Amino acid sequence: MAKASDASNLQMVLSDGKGDAAASAVAGSAIAASYNDQIRPLLDAVDRLRHLKVTQEGIQLPTIVVVGDQSSGKSSVLESLAGISLPRGQGICTRVPLVMRLQDDPPADAPVLQLEYSNGRVVTTTEAKVADAINAATAEIAGYGKGISDAPITLVVRKRGVPDLTLVDLPGITRVPVQGQPDDIYDQIARIIREYIAPKESIILNVLSATVDFPTCESIRMSQQVDRTGERTLAVVTKVDKGSEGLLEKVTMDDVNIGLGYVCVRNRIGEETYDQARAEEERLFKYHPLLSKIDKGMVGIPVLAQRLVQIQATIIAKCLPDIVRQINDRLSRSSTELDQMPPDLNNVADAVRAFFHIVKRVCASLEKILVRSEFDEYHDDSHFHGTARISEMLNGYAKKLPAQIPRVGGELFLMEEMRVLEETKGINLPNFLPRSAFLVLLKKEVETIMQEPHDLVNEVWNYVEDIVVKVLLQHSENFPQVQSACRRAVQSMMDKARTRSAHHVKELIDMELVSDYTANPDYMKTWAEIMHGHDKFMKAVEDKSKPTKITLDVFGEVDVSHMRANIDLARQAFDLRARLTAYWKSIVLRLIDSLALHVLLGVKRLVESDLETELADELLGNKMAGMERMLTPSPSTGTKRERLKKSIMLLRQSKDVVANIMDRISASGEV
Repeated sequence: MAKASDASNLQMVLSDGKGDAAASAVAGSAIAASYNDQIRPLLDAVDRLRHLKVTQEGIQLPTIVVVGDQSSGKSSVLESLAGISLPRGQGICTRVPLVMRLQDDPPADAPVLQLEYSNGRVVTTTEAKVADAINAATAEIAGYGKGISDAPITLVVRKRGVPDLTLVDLPGITRVPVQGQPDDIYDQIARIIREYIAPKESIILNVLSATVDFPTCESIRMSQQVDRTGERTLAVVTKVDKGSEGLLEKVTMDDVNIGLGYVCVRNRIGEETYDQARAEEERLFKYHPLLSKIDKGMVGIPVLAQRLVQIQATIIAKCLPDIVRQINDRLSRSSTELDQMPPDLNNVADAVRAFFHIVKRVCASLEKILVRSEFDEYHDDSHFHGTARISEMLNGYAKKLPAQIPRVGGELFLMEEMRVLEETKGINLPNFLPRSAFLVLLKKEVETIMQEPHDLVNEVWNYVEDIVVKVLLQHSENFPQVQSACRRAVQSMMDKARTRSAHHVKELIDMELVSDYTANPDYMKTWAEIMHGHDKFMKAVEDKSKPTKITLDVFGEVDVSHMRANIDLARQAFDLRARLTAYWKSIVLRLIDSLALHVLLGVKRLVESDLETELADELLGNKMAGMERMLTPSPSTGTKRERLKKSIMLLRQSKDVVANIMDRISASGEV
């Protein structure tokens, strides 16, 4: 809807230039009649921005882009508007983009013409020599053959009576290369044309020959690709004297969707002066039996000039606020980016300060990620939500440790306990459990899970190392020359952390194997709960008339048939299993809690001291070798700094340009 509204507003402005009123308005002074003193400041501002090359910052400027098939009369239209002669010849006459800046200069006794190209080179020329000067500049840019280039030439024309316009003339479209042209000449030209006409700020001036069917024109096809509704396209029809038959229907029926309408013109022929050409044009459209029927608001170079000036003023006024916003946004971003770059380092002391600043920022980020559960710096990247990820690892570890003593599938109930009791019996009272039997079974069960704690600490430290490296590289990106040393420091630190954890896990396992001890009251509680089923178990063992399968709390359904031959051993085996089962809970809790606290302490120590110590040892050691490397700026950093400085300078100049014009507009009440 917004685009349709913009197009209609633009067309409403243009509608003032149609009809007899428009024709009479321009008749008095031909091209000069299109001049409006309120347009010049806008146009000067945009031309100044274009001269500053603000488009290099991605800011598109309102531009009238002239396109057309080869030999459509493009250059002749521009000659008529400017009143000067441009290069002519066979094949492609325009081989580089030609930016024509026309400026009306009423007091001027003689025209002033100058070419600007090749990064600031300026060549002053005359009307008689301008074509040769353009050819020479073109040859310097695109070579002396028939190739093309996208490097533009700017032609400034200050002359009495020309319209205040800036237009970009592009190479004419040709599909078949001639001798001396590259095979992909069409693709090269098409790429340049699309680059200029694609931005929504561009107005497309499509030059069409009256002698061809408009739908077959390649320039129409290209403009329709980027401007389907035609709201940005104005058509100029040339060679009307050769294609007058049916021209009225072509420009009124509009089969090719030209949203800004048509203007039919007659260009200069042969040795005519420009004044003679305008007079002949007026007579042609006034007396020709077919062409005289075309609306007078749609014919003649003066009408075209007025239409272009109105279009240009409208599109500039519409785009200017957005240009101001883009300049301010890009200036703010570039300034912020430059401020975030490291300061120039002049000596080792500067390097040391920069180094510790980096370390401070890294440790602060890691403390948020790995200790304080804050992830504002990486809100959308869950990989950097450190405490949550480590918590997941600890929970996974806890689930891997069996809540009950692990058993081999298919093993008969209490058979392992009975076997161990047989092997550890000694000369003692019959109702005493041998402690050695308990320790043998305990060791066997602990050994089945001893790898799990090792796997956990390795998983945690692998994750922590990845996070530390990524955060460190991010904060030290401006000093790539020391990042390999930073990686070495992190690797050394993590190797030490892994070694400490391996020793800690080994101690945990060794402590569980050295003896059986707990002050946890749950041990006695759980043992008592299991022993409540002791009488039920013994009755099933002793009374052979009872079923051999019974259900016990904790153990579930068990078969006792194999124990009826050794009742005393079965009694001891049940008690032994009850003690092991109750004690197993304490073992699992110790392995979980102790290792979790060890990991948390290790992470906290890493963030608070270990990382800074390792980085300092690596970069400040060996006679400050790391600091010396920091003093040698990387090529990418230097290039980036210079690019940002140039960008900021350009954008500040651009900001001054638009600020002046916006102040002027506001003061005159034009907005």
